[in-house]
Amino acid sequence: SPPQDSGDDIEDVSLFDADDDGSRRSKKSKIRHPVASFFHLFFRVSAIVVYLLCELLTSSFIACMVTIILLLSCDFWAVKNVTGRLMVGLRWWNQVDDDGRSHWVFEARKVSAQGAKTSSEAESRIFWLGLISCPMIWVIFAFSALFSFKVKWLAVVVMGVVLQGANLYGYIRCKVGSRRNLTSMATSYLGKQFLRQ
Repeated sequence: SPPQDSGDDIEDVSLFDADDDGSRRSKKSKIRHPVASFFHLFFRVSAIVVYLLCELLTSSFIACMVTIILLLSCDFWAVKNVTGRLMVGLRWWNQVDDDGRSHWVFEARKVSAQGAKTSSEAESRIFWLGLISCPMIWVIFAFSALFSFKVKWLAVVVMGVVLQGANLYGYIRCKVGSRRNLTSMATSYLGKQFLRQ
């Protein structure tokens, strides 16, 4: 089904036809997408390791900065476009309509007719652990760079916070956004019933 054009759309969609395969599989804790799981953690952990070890390995700040920003950019793209879809069935993006207005769209994979989940518990844990812990590490690095007066590293660390924080925000909105919409609809309904009485 085509994406809707409202600001906070939550839409049930079939991502990569996963519903067909998911209805045949039972809920297992094994990792169904090992390559996606590997790259979900590889780019983010590599950026952190390079940040921690770059002064020991080389004296070139530019080489370290470029390497870290490339790893963070690869992580942003991989998590937003691939691993979120495969590992937990969520995706988000920004869409600009014909009037030039920007809309954020948040989608979640449809639950199959039998109610079986298509993502495994292990993949879900890996996804959320990596998605939440790495931005927290970059925030710690930001405070460390700020208080130790390493101003040249502050730009790199802020880039890490922004790129990984954007993915964290987008996926949290995908995960809990539908519950928020249901809550606001229920509150609105109860308010109308109260006014009628």
